[in-house]
Amino acid sequence: MLTVLAEVAFNPLTVVFLILFIVALALVVAAYFIALNLGQKRVEKKYSDLNITAEGIIQDAKREGEKRQKELISEAKSEINTLKQQNEKEIQGRKSELAELEKKIDQREDRLDARSLSLDKREDALVLKENKIEDQKQALEKRSNKIEELIEEQEKRLLEISGLTQSEAKEIVMKKTEEDMAQEIAVFIKEEEEKAKSESIRKSQTILANAIQQYANETVQEKTVSVVALPNDEMKGRIIGREGRNIRSIEAVTGVDLIIDDTPDSVVISCFDPIRREVARRTLEILVTDGRIQPPRIEEVFSKCQKELENEIREEGEKAVFETGIGKIHPELIKMIGRLSFRTSYGQNALAHSKEVAFIAGKLAAEIGEDEILARRAGLLHDIGKASDHEVDGSHVEIGLELATKFRESETVQDAIASHHGDREATTIIAHLVAAADTLSAARPGARSESLDNYIKRLTALEELSNEFKGVEKTYALQAGREVRVLVKPEEINDADAVKLAHDIKKKIETTMNYPGTIKVTVIREVRVQEVAR
Repeated sequence: MLTVLAEVAFNPLTVVFLILFIVALALVVAAYFIALNLGQKRVEKKYSDLNITAEGIIQDAKREGEKRQKELISEAKSEINTLKQQNEKEIQGRKSELAELEKKIDQREDRLDARSLSLDKREDALVLKENKIEDQKQALEKRSNKIEELIEEQEKRLLEISGLTQSEAKEIVMKKTEEDMAQEIAVFIKEEEEKAKSESIRKSQTILANAIQQYANETVQEKTVSVVALPNDEMKGRIIGREGRNIRSIEAVTGVDLIIDDTPDSVVISCFDPIRREVARRTLEILVTDGRIQPPRIEEVFSKCQKELENEIREEGEKAVFETGIGKIHPELIKMIGRLSFRTSYGQNALAHSKEVAFIAGKLAAEIGEDEILARRAGLLHDIGKASDHEVDGSHVEIGLELATKFRESETVQDAIASHHGDREATTIIAHLVAAADTLSAARPGARSESLDNYIKRLTALEELSNEFKGVEKTYALQAGREVRVLVKPEEINDADAVKLAHDIKKKIETTMNYPGTIKVTVIREVRVQEVAR
């Protein structure tokens, strides 16, 4: 082994290779250190260049930041100036509004002062009238005493002259006295009624004219059916469905009756509940437009339409409250008010009627110095019971009073609801105003429609009532029952009796009949004398 190594060690070729290897190794090491040195210099140069670039970027950023800062300061100053100008304009506008408001307040104070003076004058006039009535009363008492004295004297004379018994003489005297007094009583009644009517009509016409002329409303006619247009007659078969399952499902879900007859391209929806009829109409229109008429789809569309209509009802109630300006009100009452938009009475829309009553009552209250806002509130809520009278037992007056009590409305509002149809006597002035506004809204021409049967019954009742009185020959009801003309037998009824007869007929109509507005009673007594010259 040693011998082999010795031979290898002293081999010249081996020595050369060994030297070359050492030289190559040295060159590699030298190249590595040279490359390392060059790389370090390159890195140092790169770092130096980066430092120079970074400093330039920082300088540019500083310059850009200063420029941007100046721009922002300029924009801020400009915006501040703009806001300042806007605030000055707004302040100036509010000053103008305040000045206008002060002017209106001054004008209102002047009107109130003028009204106060007018009321003082009316009070003085009433005192004078009371004194005059008291004087007339004393004069009547004196006349009555004088008449009694005359009666006693006549009794004595009759007893002396006729030789009749006291009871017979008394009967004759009483009959004559009754005939004499009938004329005076009739004349007195006629004069006093004409005076009272003239004064009351003049004042009431002024107040009512001022109130009514400030409000006018459209007439909405009553409907118990809705018509849905169809694209073609083929759609009727799809609505009916196989063996009638679709139409049965629609009627069961919506609670209405569908009338599919020979009328081309239309279906009639019949129901007395207007809200249910409206939901059914919308449901059917969507189903017809969509084309998918199946029991599950019917229920889905009906549910969607029902929710949409509930939202519309609430919005309609909020709109009515806002328009009348009655202030805060319970959310449930707002829904009830909205439901009135789908309720009608003799063709008159209940919500439109309620708003009309609210405005008229408010104007009447303003005319006589009462609380206008409270009168509007009472007017808007006077028929609130109609929103659910088909769901709850009792009249709409009873239901409305219960709702007003439940939601803590004022006693004035409750009184107006309870008394607007005369179910009980009104205890507040505003309740009287609401009843008057309700009558005005219902009785004005075109406000309500009336069925032919009810119309004929009312006219017949008026004629029969007048024919019951003695001496009446014939009665005619005219102007849709607004006037009654009574023809009397002239040989049985004289002029004084005609005045008394008109008064009695008027009283009986007031106590026995229900009617909107007023009824004029005219008694006609005609005497014809005819001779023939030959």
